[in-house]
Amino acid sequence: MKKLFVLMIAASMLFSVTGTALAVEIVTCWFPPSWNAKVEKAQAITKALADESGVIIRSRIANDYPEILDAFSSSSPNLVYVGSFVQAVIKARGLGTPLVQNIDGKELYAGIMVYPKGQDPQKILEQSPGKIAFAAAASSGESAAKAATGGKAAIKVASHGAACEAVESGEAKAAMVKNWWWESNSVNHPSLVSYEVPGISLKGNPDNVLTASKAVSEETRTKITKAALVRKDVFGANKMVPFDPARLDFSLELMRRGNIDPLTYAW
Repeated sequence: MKKLFVLMIAASMLFSVTGTALAVEIVTCWFPPSWNAKVEKAQAITKALADESGVIIRSRIANDYPEILDAFSSSSPNLVYVGSFVQAVIKARGLGTPLVQNIDGKELYAGIMVYPKGQDPQKILEQSPGKIAFAAAASSGESAAKAATGGKAAIKVASHGAACEAVESGEAKAAMVKNWWWESNSVNHPSLVSYEVPGISLKGNPDNVLTASKAVSEETRTKITKAALVRKDVFGANKMVPFDPARLDFSLELMRRGNIDPLTYAW
């Protein structure tokens, strides 16, 4: 009888340990495709969040944005560190909860128009709305271009650089690009100048937001949020702050004005 009792206790302990192991939440932290050039930083962010929170977190750089949205639509716990276009889609579809934002002086950005020197930007918008180039799936590119033209902008390219090249080659009459990108890259496009489109080129799109999918438990969200606020160093932030979902309203408004439906948008 005593031996049977000991075996029962051992079995109970084994079940308890196994059950605990099965209950461990393993979270995948996604980064956008452009982070293929920043693999070490992605790994550093993930490690810091894991070490500080005690949560098992693995980093993964997406092959494309649909991969991130598919993950957020699944029953597996996921995080994503990305800008406003994807964040606006996640908000519209109810797929996640924003946690924190990196505050680095460029946390809000705008889409500005670039066009050949000597031309009239407003006339280009009025007379050639379909000939505006833009980076796909970017608030400062596609959303701004579509909003500025009532959905008529039609030259979709892979990046802001490609949008400028489309103007320089004559394929496009103008392009919409990210203001901070243009600040760093305008020297490479001396034949183009910039223009702030009224009501469109406002610094209202939030960048570098960390969001958790609905499958991440509230307890884990709290741990990761606290970890991110403490480990601002790995994000390269002056500070990290809790993110107010209302800050995505401007990005969603650009989509609405440009006839982009975040519920059905496909890459």
